[in-house]
Amino acid sequence: MRETITISIPKSIKQKLDRITKEEHLNRSDIVREALRQYFTRQEFRRLRQLMIPEAERRGFYTDEDVFNKVS
Repeated sequence: MRETITISIPKSIKQKLDRITKEEHLNRSDIVREALRQYFTRQEFRRLRQLMIPEAERRGFYTDEDVFNKVS
């Protein structure tokens, strides 16, 4: 089930949104939905990463380079 929300955004962002809707033949809702999906995915990734950091450090992984070296 879909619901409607109303948001307030600066004029400059609305202008960019309207430009992209024309260029990509999408509607505002499509773009905002996708932006929210990406935002939620990034937040979930950050949350999971924070949960895993203690275990990674326990195993000797402190940097992204440590992970890269292990999988390479």
